[in-house]
Amino acid sequence: MMRCARLTSFQRLTRLFSKDRAAYVVYGELTVKNNRTSSALKQTGDLTGPFHPSNSDPRAALIERVISSRQFRSSLRLREILLYIAECALKEIPEAATEQQIGVHVFHRPPGYNSSEDSIVRTHARLLRQKLAEYFSTEGAAEPTIIEVPKGHYLPIFRLRQSEPQPAPFPLPSEMTSAPASEVPSAPVASHRSYWKSPMPLGIALGVLFVLALAGAAFLVARTSPRVPAERSAIETFWAPFLSGDPPVVIYSNARFLGDSKTGLRYAPSGATSNAEPVVDHYTGIGELAAVYELTRLFDAHRATFVLKRSLLVTWDEAKLRNLIFIGSPAENPSLNAVPSLTDFIMMANPGYAGFVNKHPRAGEPSLYSRPEHPLTMDYAVVALMPGVQSGKRTLMFSGLTTLGTQAAVEFASRKDSLAELLKMVSSPTGEVRPFEALLEVTLEGGVPLQSKLISIRVH
Repeated sequence: MMRCARLTSFQRLTRLFSKDRAAYVVYGELTVKNNRTSSALKQTGDLTGPFHPSNSDPRAALIERVISSRQFRSSLRLREILLYIAECALKEIPEAATEQQIGVHVFHRPPGYNSSEDSIVRTHARLLRQKLAEYFSTEGAAEPTIIEVPKGHYLPIFRLRQSEPQPAPFPLPSEMTSAPASEVPSAPVASHRSYWKSPMPLGIALGVLFVLALAGAAFLVARTSPRVPAERSAIETFWAPFLSGDPPVVIYSNARFLGDSKTGLRYAPSGATSNAEPVVDHYTGIGELAAVYELTRLFDAHRATFVLKRSLLVTWDEAKLRNLIFIGSPAENPSLNAVPSLTDFIMMANPGYAGFVNKHPRAGEPSLYSRPEHPLTMDYAVVALMPGVQSGKRTLMFSGLTTLGTQAAVEFASRKDSLAELLKMVSSPTGEVRPFEALLEVTLEGGVPLQSKLISIRVH
């Protein structure tokens, strides 16, 4: 049996050692030992030999430079997906470069998973295209070959960079040569005037030189003038950790119910199974729907993306590495139980009332903020920024007593005027947004949140 030594980034593409039909298959950080090659790759016999990037294929050396660049250095997942699909291209096995196969072999999804509901491959492919374009326009601008992943496909293509012809410089008089006397046709005497005696070309030359002088002066002024940094808006300041880097995971409430449309739905108790009565787990609130729409508009405006998950489908091996945004109350969003919880405004629900318990009331503040049951004209909601699951990550929470309160909380954090008010209270002297819990009072009318007012805040 052969031992698998430490592999270079190119050997991570694939390296199969055949001996007694035993093989080691290596993708990224995942090593699998099996008696057969992966089902996605065994459709071709081209994967049985060792991979020699420096000697066999210059495209592999290009891939090495790309994954070692600044654009890819901090993103393990983007490197892994590029290495996988690059192997599919170099080994000419396009049938292995599908969304389903990438999800299974790169993101460790189970075979046959529902890719229409799990968009992780499409999201990373979109990021990969952006990072490749950024690399070849900056650090890899001198590369003669460009890697592209066409939209709607996952198999990369390698094409030669199209070099644009440089415009010819304006001809100076010293560069103009006279034709031999034998080649000069006879012409009227007026046509034998010297170039310098012709007023039209000389005027053009002086005009071009004047324009170039003005452009040079303007360039020098721009270089020497002090640059005033553009001031970030309240939205850009508050949402900065979520609009850059890996897309955050947006987790919306997805409660479990018993019953159906005929008998009525009611919350399923913890640990309930479908043995006695069907458990329904595919409902969410209209406020959560409106909140996701609001976030989509905000992210689109800043050319950013997020990964959308319903609470019961969250996989924490992926979510722990991301910034998280929770939409919905803890009662309907069980994933909130796995992250640091609120410490100042705690949601309580009893048969007689629902409200936020004020754990540390200040002078003039009540110990309980509860809403009226009928008519529903007021609600309360919490907007909280907490540390993420892992160090350096952030978690945003938007939780209302009702689905309408949740909608109002997201809308409050998406408006520059309300965010400006919030930032004044939670920003440090250096401008950093500190962790906080903010309580909102929401006015409702006709099932629509009309106004949200910040009534209490705790900065951690």
